[in-house]
Amino acid sequence: MSVLVGILSAVATIALFTAARYRYASFAAQRPADYAEDSPVFDLRTHLSGPILCEGVVYGPLGRVASRFVGHFDARWDGNRGVMTEHFIYDSGETQDREWRLTLHTDGRIEALADDVPGEGRGWQTGPTVQLCYKLRLDGSAGGHVLDAVDWMYLAPNGTIVNRSQFRKFGIKVAELVATMRRAEAA
Repeated sequence: MSVLVGILSAVATIALFTAARYRYASFAAQRPADYAEDSPVFDLRTHLSGPILCEGVVYGPLGRVASRFVGHFDARWDGNRGVMTEHFIYDSGETQDREWRLTLHTDGRIEALADDVPGEGRGWQTGPTVQLCYKLRLDGSAGGHVLDAVDWMYLAPNGTIVNRSQFRKFGIKVAELVATMRRAEAA
């Protein structure tokens, strides 16, 4: 009986440690307020405007590169409302298109809509970062699953944007994306 109690105690301790690490010391632990005092200030209307070149990789659930891609974006703004079209070309030769419809609020809140985003994405623009949380419906050829997505974009001092995104299903990370975005003229 004491061996069973010892094993259950060890399992509970590991589970608590894992949950605490996830909540307080991981990608998911970041909050927009963590970056409020940092600079330079990321303004979507300035830094994601016009033609943009995006290059990145997608990692699978085991951390290995699952795909590489190049994206050609174009973002246009009318005041606090913007449309960003994305055209991705993957190393497999497949392509993917998305159009984001964005609304910025004066307090830094972001609302984002896209055809493959059920509901509405919500985020924050604060300091040199942008966070966006949304659900993403995968294409039918990828199973049509709906994933929970968290995007963090970090503005580098030279204007390049570094994007890190995680995608989860039932709370389990199934993919991660790392990409850079910069004005196409600078590429």
